[in-house]
Amino acid sequence: MRFFLQFLLILFSVVAMHALQLAPGVNKLTDVEIYNDSAYFSAFPSVVRLDNGDLYLAFRRAPNRIMMGAERNRHVDANSYLVSVRSSDGGLTWSQEPQLMFAHPYGGSQDPCLLALNNGELLCTSYLWIQVGPRLYDQYEGRFYGDDHWTFAGGFVIRSSDGGTTWQGPINPGSPIPTETRSTMLGKLPLYNRGALFQGRDGTIHWAVACENGLKSGSSVYLVQSRENGHTWQYRSVIAQLDSIGLNETSIYETPKGDLVAFIRSLDYPTDQGYIARSSDGGATFTLQGMGFKGHPFHALRLPDNRVLLTYGYRHAPYGIRARILNAECTDYATAQEFIIRDDGGGTDLGYPWAVMIDEHRVLVTYYFNYEQLRGTRQILGTILEIE
Repeated sequence: MRFFLQFLLILFSVVAMHALQLAPGVNKLTDVEIYNDSAYFSAFPSVVRLDNGDLYLAFRRAPNRIMMGAERNRHVDANSYLVSVRSSDGGLTWSQEPQLMFAHPYGGSQDPCLLALNNGELLCTSYLWIQVGPRLYDQYEGRFYGDDHWTFAGGFVIRSSDGGTTWQGPINPGSPIPTETRSTMLGKLPLYNRGALFQGRDGTIHWAVACENGLKSGSSVYLVQSRENGHTWQYRSVIAQLDSIGLNETSIYETPKGDLVAFIRSLDYPTDQGYIARSSDGGATFTLQGMGFKGHPFHALRLPDNRVLLTYGYRHAPYGIRARILNAECTDYATAQEFIIRDDGGGTDLGYPWAVMIDEHRVLVTYYFNYEQLRGTRQILGTILEIE
């Protein structure tokens, strides 16, 4: 019966692709529900393809606080943790009960970012918020959410050598950025960010991390690298900083020619212009430019012909998910045609897409979504595209 249902889903996708052309050479096959449970607030997915062909997706899950009498759900929660689901049929169906990846004993874990390493291991970065009393809140420059005091504790890493069945960690990635002066109740603030890491052709892992810069803008983006599969990290350079515009959630990508390209989310409200930074010297120096369009935030996926699928959330009406296909060196970002994957979102709290190749022609774009901005929970959804 299961294989018959999968056959019907695939048949539906093949039929649907003729009616849902999003752009020349891009067809929308179907939207899929990956995870949806009204008892939980689920967000911030990332997805990789395993060596056996399965798709492995991680996301952050927390209780639906509205069901417990709260006015709304927030992105900071003392009981948020990392879970995963799997698909063995190209993203059409997913395991129903998420597997626990990691729950930090001190507080809420956020934004799991997966990387499938060349040696078959999985790396996952995340970061931590700790609920504290007023004394520590003042000491560590905390933030106030609702009636609660929180302090930011920076990033951590977990890793798996068995395809995500078990995870080891948390591992402190250290704090090699020279300008990082913040401390936490656990020590000096470790490296952190939301965004895709990239392992280059020489095995070096590139990670674009955020750090406060002492400027009016509040945050900048820096490059750290690992030549030991993520066991140790070394500071490389400043990717991007602006005097009056904060820059943070960044995905980094290496082009076929060897350029490092960082796709950066800005805090330039309400313009919300995304930025691109490029290095042609292995990450020693970067040049920064505005891309001229909005993104919340960005993810870059190499296609089989070396073009790049750039996906991004869109937090302005009509709310949803958008994309562009760039050339191999990502130089035509300003002129590449934008196409809409979803425009039926219920409000601004959505996006954070992450894409993965299903096979040579099909891509799964995952994201979190809402249909009712304040009162609803959040779902992990996806869209399967065919790209010619």
